[in-house]
Amino acid sequence: MKDWKEAKLDLKQKVSKVALEGSSLVGVTDKQKTILVLQGVVTKAASQSMTHRLESRMFAKQGFTKLAEKYAAHAAEEAESVELFADRILNLGGEVKQQAQSAVELCTDIEDFLKADLKESEEGLAQLAGVMDAGFLDVTSYELMKDYIMDEEEDMYWTQSQLDMIAAIGKQNYLSHQL
Repeated sequence: MKDWKEAKLDLKQKVSKVALEGSSLVGVTDKQKTILVLQGVVTKAASQSMTHRLESRMFAKQGFTKLAEKYAAHAAEEAESVELFADRILNLGGEVKQQAQSAVELCTDIEDFLKADLKESEEGLAQLAGVMDAGFLDVTSYELMKDYIMDEEEDMYWTQSQLDMIAAIGKQNYLSHQL
């Protein structure tokens, strides 16, 4: 498994290339690119919010109250991020869209979920880092994105710590601490 820094570098290079290629398109302004990126964050964060909300319910049903509460709070934070990015799109004169989202298979096994969530975080953060480096975001959008990335990194590190804990004390011991 790649660590976060390796995944970030790989995807950062790919996204930077796409962003730079996109910057050479005739008639596409930095403002339009910013709106497109912000809309992508709105779509992805809305999807993640719903996934975390549903996983929270599944954890609660299994009796893992602490995880249920953690992911319910995380879902609420993501919903707030959707609102912030949507507001920024509107402030830039863009239109916010509710875009189709890919189907996500929910995990009933908590360790599998944490692994999938970690992978999603690593890939998403690497993509956002590439966008940040592309240089087309305005100052306000850049700061908004930076704050979002910092929050998402904190969530990613928490997820990694949970997987580390499972490895250290065993899955059953970990789950007993989540009741």
